[in-house]
Amino acid sequence: MNRNATVGLDGPIVRSVMQRALELATHGPATGVNPQVGCVILNATGDTLAEGWHRGAGSRHAEVDALSQLAPGAAHGSTAVVTLEPCNHVGRTGPCSLALIEAGVARVVYSVTDPGEQSCGGAKQLRAAGIEVQDGLLTEEGEALLGDWLVAARLGRPFVTLKWASSLDGRAAAADGSSRWITGPDARLDVHRRRAACDTILVGTGTVLTDDPALTARDADGGLLARQPVPVVVGRREVPTSAALLNHPQQPLFFDGLDLPGLLANLHQRGLRSVFIEGGPTVASAFVAAGLVDEYLIYLAPTLIGGPGLALGDIGVASIGEQRRLSVQSLDRLGDDIRVVARPLTT
Repeated sequence: MNRNATVGLDGPIVRSVMQRALELATHGPATGVNPQVGCVILNATGDTLAEGWHRGAGSRHAEVDALSQLAPGAAHGSTAVVTLEPCNHVGRTGPCSLALIEAGVARVVYSVTDPGEQSCGGAKQLRAAGIEVQDGLLTEEGEALLGDWLVAARLGRPFVTLKWASSLDGRAAAADGSSRWITGPDARLDVHRRRAACDTILVGTGTVLTDDPALTARDADGGLLARQPVPVVVGRREVPTSAALLNHPQQPLFFDGLDLPGLLANLHQRGLRSVFIEGGPTVASAFVAAGLVDEYLIYLAPTLIGGPGLALGDIGVASIGEQRRLSVQSLDRLGDDIRVVARPLTT
């Protein structure tokens, strides 16, 4: 088959195969420096030749994983359906665009354009080699899959989730500073599951000194979940050697907190793409004021506390016209509590 010819596949077939590629991508790790990517290789009549997905940093990328299952020359004239634009750089592995060219693939269909400064450009390289390229198929689904990785790649910093639990009157602690427990067991278990889904968990030294948190992700019986976020502590006060977080399975990281964008850039350079903030109002307010929160995770308990223990302090809003509007993504009931997921409203 002429490489410049269009592979004879109709729209519904390709869409269905892209959905399969998205499913394959979920087999890979949802955290870490690399994205979840799936790939399906088809022959000219739409039959599946091979499937692949990326299994984590240092392993074969999805396209190469799929191609590796084929005999030499078997991919000639085929179509590669992949969830992310094939990369065009040499890292721990070679560029996927080159692998597709060398395999004789005739057509590449992908969902999401790679925003990485170093890894982008694969589509251009493929077209220059005479390969037909179609982009933007099921983009909404593709971007939803990539989630925090996509934000981190576009912004050059981790995706930041700010979590707090409060009473209906907005208090996260009583007047004496105590805060255990405002919400019920269902909400607390949900928090631990979400901790495990993030690369890092961040608190201020005030929270460490007041609550002595372990900062681990645990199951309903108190046992450690298989995956644990890296503890990040922000502040200039000294953490005592007896602090529970020092026994965390992951090595804690410490920052003075004077440069929050620099802190996030440091985490990004370490390959940490998501941050789960569970600090007190000082840390929470600082990130909100700096415009560095991508998602708000708020648990509301049906109780009233009153007093000064607000979940947020000064966030730089001096008048009602400066309020920070949010878009509610979901609203769910967990036992007696309400979970609100919201993101900054973009205009």
